[in-house]
Amino acid sequence: MGERQPTYAERTLPIALDYESDAPPAGHGDYAPPANPCTQCELREDTLPKGRCGPGDACLFVYSGRQIDRFLARNPEWAEFCLDDPFWERRAIAVRYAPQAAAMRLEHDEDEVVRRAVAVRAEGEVLERMARDPDREVRITVATRMPPAGLARMLRDPDYGVRIHVARRLPHGQLPQMVDDPDPAVRKEIARRLPAFALGKLAADPEPEVRALAASRMLPADAAQLLADPEWLVRAAAVQQAPLEALPAVLDDPEPDVRLLAAERLSAGPS
Repeated sequence: MGERQPTYAERTLPIALDYESDAPPAGHGDYAPPANPCTQCELREDTLPKGRCGPGDACLFVYSGRQIDRFLARNPEWAEFCLDDPFWERRAIAVRYAPQAAAMRLEHDEDEVVRRAVAVRAEGEVLERMARDPDREVRITVATRMPPAGLARMLRDPDYGVRIHVARRLPHGQLPQMVDDPDPAVRKEIARRLPAFALGKLAADPEPEVRALAASRMLPADAAQLLADPEWLVRAAAVQQAPLEALPAVLDDPEPDVRLLAAERLSAGPS
């Protein structure tokens, strides 16, 4: 029988990792690559001859995300051992290839890039907990992956960018809960998604662009109410939706574009 191979739990990272124990912080711009470590790397006896790694191409021991990713793509069995590495990018890339259960233990990693990688793979309770992550990009990732039924927990997220992603995926029945969102960019998303019969909830929105978006999709009777809106942009949008019998009222509108749109619709007649 051949020599017994070490179990997964018994294996340790190659000694070459010691050459990069002082990993640079994220965004460090003064890094100079180390000398080729292959002469001292334990992988030179096995992995290198098999073509599963190579200096300048696929290497676990450089501060190059491209090379680290290539190495772990070819050798995913090493990913779990990189989850505790001091270099943030090595941990982040390892999260992609490590067994899911092992990767989830980095949900509270000190680096937000690592946590974002975790959020990409997270499910269930881990994903729910990460909805409260302090980093907005992590929470945005969560909002893009959270099952629609669970998005209600993120309705009042403090960051408007997170709430925009929530608004894009929230079930239609829950969208009215966001019509009073403090950010107009979020309310625009609501105006794009609310069913036509519910868009009247935005008729008095303080932002003209939100009212215009709502008017462009409203039921005809609701749109007719906005033909008297103080903003010409809203009136122009309402002209496109209002019933024909309501349009003569804007043929003398102070805005030429509104008058023109109304006249064109009236001359075209019923569609």
